[in-house]
Amino acid sequence: MNVIKHGWGYDTWLADFENERERRAERGDPDWDRAAALPPELVRSLQRFQVGEDGDGSALIGKADRAGDPVYARAVRLFVAEEQNHARMLALLLEAGGAGILAGHWSDTVFVRLRRLLGLRVELLVLMVAEVVALRYYRAVRDGGADPLASEVARLILADEERHVPFHCLRLRDALAPLPAPARRAAVTAWRATLAAAAAVVAVDHGPALRTLGVRRRSFMADTVRASAPMAAAIAAAGHPDTTDPAGPVRAPRGRLRAPAGRSGRTFAARARRGGGV
Repeated sequence: MNVIKHGWGYDTWLADFENERERRAERGDPDWDRAAALPPELVRSLQRFQVGEDGDGSALIGKADRAGDPVYARAVRLFVAEEQNHARMLALLLEAGGAGILAGHWSDTVFVRLRRLLGLRVELLVLMVAEVVALRYYRAVRDGGADPLASEVARLILADEERHVPFHCLRLRDALAPLPAPARRAAVTAWRATLAAAAAVVAVDHGPALRTLGVRRRSFMADTVRASAPMAAAIAAAGHPDTTDPAGPVRAPRGRLRAPAGRSGRTFAARARRGGGV
């Protein structure tokens, strides 16, 4: 995964989100008629993550609108639509496994309140904590072999999350750029400390599910914090737009990027049972 994509501005990201919406519509949904054999521990874990993926994103959208870049604001709307589609797919996966969804969970309430404390920078820093934790979690579900349908849903969600992280890294780098270098370093150090604490909470709270998936708590925590190092470096690297993931070269965009259109994402509630999501 590339942390910052060379040459990608918000217009390119908007086109990427719109292309992904079209690909999702063409691809359609997994076959929900397949019964999912989900272990009870995984059911409880997926229910909590489904709550975290749900939401209308109104606070983030409002802050993006006030940031003054209409192209970025439109891209944020499509990001929110993808997150809502994740919630929709997780709900349908749970339904295929004979389980329902939760009305709420304390961990989601904490994250939402933290995100809404201040402006866009704080919102995105807290959001990035959840995004990085989700990378390791959905990889565990994808590779854990608990159920073929669960693995397929996790694969689709993980592919989206791997695109979301570079998008948010770009905005955070731009947002922190006016700060002096020591302030930027302090911000990313605090972010990584918050991430480590969040990974520990998830490792404990979702420990039984992680064991079912073959992942130890300590490994989950260590992998999550380790993955954040290139992200922190990219966010703090103001004035260095070519910063990329040292793990490999920048990948070309999938497919032909179209010129940005003006459509915004629809909420998943209006299309909950349609293939292709929002």
